[in-house]
Amino acid sequence: MKKHKHFHFSTGVIAYPLFFVLFIWVIFWAEVRFGFRLSKYGIYPQSLKGLRGVLFSPFIHGSIKHLAHNSVPLLVLSTALFYFYRSIAWKVLGYGILVSGFLTWCIGRPSYHIGASGLIYVLVSFIFFKGVFAKHYRLIALSLLVVFLYGSMIWYTMPIEKGISWEGHLSGLITGLLFAFIFKKSIAKPKKYVWEQPDYNEDDDPFLKHFDENGNFIEHIEPEVEEEQESIIISYSYKEQKNEEN
Repeated sequence: MKKHKHFHFSTGVIAYPLFFVLFIWVIFWAEVRFGFRLSKYGIYPQSLKGLRGVLFSPFIHGSIKHLAHNSVPLLVLSTALFYFYRSIAWKVLGYGILVSGFLTWCIGRPSYHIGASGLIYVLVSFIFFKGVFAKHYRLIALSLLVVFLYGSMIWYTMPIEKGISWEGHLSGLITGLLFAFIFKKSIAKPKKYVWEQPDYNEDDDPFLKHFDENGNFIEHIEPEVEEEQESIIISYSYKEQKNEEN
């Protein structure tokens, strides 16, 4: 398997999520600084004009508390996305915004739906289900970590608190699950060690030849190696001696 398909860290893993979150903060700063009212660019369900919110709503927040609550999970989850699923990270983010936003537009109440929480639910759902479907220990561990950190978010996919877009959360959850099926084969795999290869033969492993059957290190050199070294020395000495005679 090609190197880029394995898990490995690069500057983009943290840089892209960080710039993404900072961009949202810059938009909020500009809104406060210049007195813009961007809430009207959010998703307004069943309204043609409200469709523009499908694209803009993740970048609009109602308060600094709202933005702060979304920033940390967005940064953490998007970083995990770029590390473990680098080849499809931008697809998950881009299509996640569009699909979850459109679903919110379809099922939402007649009100403006804003904030990046819908995208956060896309990432939580995708990372969790993708790890389960992949049956890979690292990805399963990541899924369990996501459940531990953000498992309680499942309650907010139901109308339990006024003023929260549970429709956006539910849409994100459904979208993430859908993406876990669609991108089923697009996962990185770790490099296999030599003993994990199907054609591996323990008796032919040159490393294991340095140990006895009890696992003790064999300090002396193999006889065949000594003979090979000796033959080389003798051959060289004979040639050197022949040159001296001439």
